[in-house]
Amino acid sequence: MTPAELSRTVLRSVRGAVEERELSVPVPARIVVQPPPRPGCGDYASNVALQLAKPAGRPAREVAEILRKRLAGTAGIDRVEIAGPGFLNFTLGDGALVALVRDVLAQGTAYGDRSAGDEPVAGRASAARPRPGARAAVVGEALERIGAAAGRTGRADGPPALVPAPDDLATLTARLGTDEARWILLRPAAHDPVRVPERPVQRESNPRFRVQYAHARTRALVRNAADLGFMSEPGGVGAPAADGSGAELRPAPASAHALHTLLAGHPSVVEAAARLRAPDRLVRHLEATADAFFRWHDDCPPLPVGEQKPLAVHRARLALAEATGTVLANGLRLLGISAPEHL
Repeated sequence: MTPAELSRTVLRSVRGAVEERELSVPVPARIVVQPPPRPGCGDYASNVALQLAKPAGRPAREVAEILRKRLAGTAGIDRVEIAGPGFLNFTLGDGALVALVRDVLAQGTAYGDRSAGDEPVAGRASAARPRPGARAAVVGEALERIGAAAGRTGRADGPPALVPAPDDLATLTARLGTDEARWILLRPAAHDPVRVPERPVQRESNPRFRVQYAHARTRALVRNAADLGFMSEPGGVGAPAADGSGAELRPAPASAHALHTLLAGHPSVVEAAARLRAPDRLVRHLEATADAFFRWHDDCPPLPVGEQKPLAVHRARLALAEATGTVLANGLRLLGISAPEHL
C-alpha cells in the first residue's frame, strides 16, 4: 500500500462517516499521510482528526476513534492506533509489503514515472532561457527529467534561485567525475552552499557512493542467487521456521517495514521534487532508501548462509532487494547519475 493508496483509504473512511452522520464536516479534497516523526509509531501517520475536530465541534481524539473503528480490519492495514492529541498511526500488514514488491517489479523503470500513464499535470511553461553556472545547468536538467516523470507538462521555468557553485561544470567534472560532480550540485537545498570535496571518496562515508553501492549490491544478490539456482518471488520476509519448511516463524522486522515505507513513497517524492522544483528531495530520499536497505539486509540476509538451502523466504527477500534496486536505479536515472551493476 502506497501513501497515495492509504490517503484514499482514509478519505473514504471520512466520507463514510459523514454520509452515515457520525461526523458533520466538509469532506476534505485530500488527506495527507506521511512517515511518523519517530520510530515505533507505525509505518504512516495522519493528523486528519485534528483538522476535522474544529468543524466537527468534537475533541480530536473522539474524531480519531470514529475513523479508527472504520479503518480497523481494512485490507493491507494491520493496526490503527491513536497517539497524542489525536494522530492516527497506521501499521501496514505484511501483505502490503508483498503487494508493493510485486508492483515495483512489475512496473520496473516505470515505477514512479507518470509520463506515460496518468493524465499530465499542468505546469508553468516558458521558453528555455540560458542560465549560467554549473549548479543551475545541472539542477535545470534534472528538473526537466523529474518533471516529465511526475507528469507535469511544459518546461520548468528554470531552476530555483540557487547559491552558485564555486567552479564551472567542466572543471568540477574533470576533478571529480561526472557522477560525483552532479551529486554535489544536486544534494544541497537551493539556499544551501555547495561543498566541493578535494577528491571523490569511494567508500560508504560518501552518500553518492553509498547509494550506488546499495544498487550494485542488489544486482550482485540477484546474480549470486542465480548461481545458487533460485530467483526472486514476492512473499514474507520474516525469519524462516527451524524445520526448514520455508514458512515464516516471525513477521517482517521493523527494518523491512521502514524500507517498505521508503519504496512506497518514491512516486510521491518524485512528484514533490517536481512540484517544489527541489531535486535535493529526491537525493535525500535515495540516501534514506540505501541506508534502510543496508539495515534490513543485516537483519534479513537474502541469500542462504553456509549449507542452508534456498527457501521461500530467501526468494521473498531477494524480491525485496530487487525492488529496492529498481527504485534506486530509477531515482539515479532522474538525477542523471549512473546506477552501476558492479562497484
